[in-house]
Amino acid sequence: MNNLIIGTSGFSYSDWVGPVYPPGTPAKDFLRLYAREFPMTELNFSFYRQPDPRTMERMAHATPDTFSFAVKAYRGLTHEAGDPAAEVKAFRAGIAPLHEAARLCAVLLQFPHSFHYTPPSRKRLDALCGMLEGYPLAAEFRNGEWDRDSVHNGLRKRNVAWVNVDEPDLPGLIRPSTIVTAGHAYVRFHGRNAANWWSGDNVTRYDYLYNDRELEEWLPRIRAMMEKAQKVLVAFNNHFRGQAVKNARRLREMAGGGGDERAGI
Repeated sequence: MNNLIIGTSGFSYSDWVGPVYPPGTPAKDFLRLYAREFPMTELNFSFYRQPDPRTMERMAHATPDTFSFAVKAYRGLTHEAGDPAAEVKAFRAGIAPLHEAARLCAVLLQFPHSFHYTPPSRKRLDALCGMLEGYPLAAEFRNGEWDRDSVHNGLRKRNVAWVNVDEPDLPGLIRPSTIVTAGHAYVRFHGRNAANWWSGDNVTRYDYLYNDRELEEWLPRIRAMMEKAQKVLVAFNNHFRGQAVKNARRLREMAGGGGDERAGI
């Protein structure tokens, strides 16, 4: 279990007060409480605004030395046109405290469904990988066009993790897989809310609670990845009302981890 790291996509949600955090918990205490149970989290706010190094430093100080962060790349890198060089420079400066303290487990490049497998998109991906070389990169594609051997092999050459996903079974999306293209492997659970996938927002799209049968489908896949990778990062993104925490706890138990040695939330 040492190379299986399970957490959630984000930790700072007001609707977790009650279902996850004790009633009345102020937002300033969310991370401290979260880190008592889970060894990693994904930071989502860095997608909407460039990370501030002072914020990153405070977050590192608020968590145990063994706790790590996966930081989602700023949208100027993955979702906007134009030369990303300036945005990459600012992003690197923002995450520097985590990287220098060896608390950065991944930089997540999440591309939208509109990011098609075309020469310009391939060129942008290659440029980003080059400008972020040296970081533990992971690439998540929402468009199934990218799921091909040439892409997998290209990521292997650059030591960039392919993000294996669980999401609705809809045409054009990425299918579940056990692809390992770097020393670190990555799995993200987005839920299977097909009805809201295209029309929902960043809350309703991921409003889903996995049952045991659905989680069991992933146990052999995760074990296969564990045999190939130095560590496997698993993040639950179905965050509405703390569903991600429920599923992360249950998958940890099913994978043989039992309860976490640290006190629970």
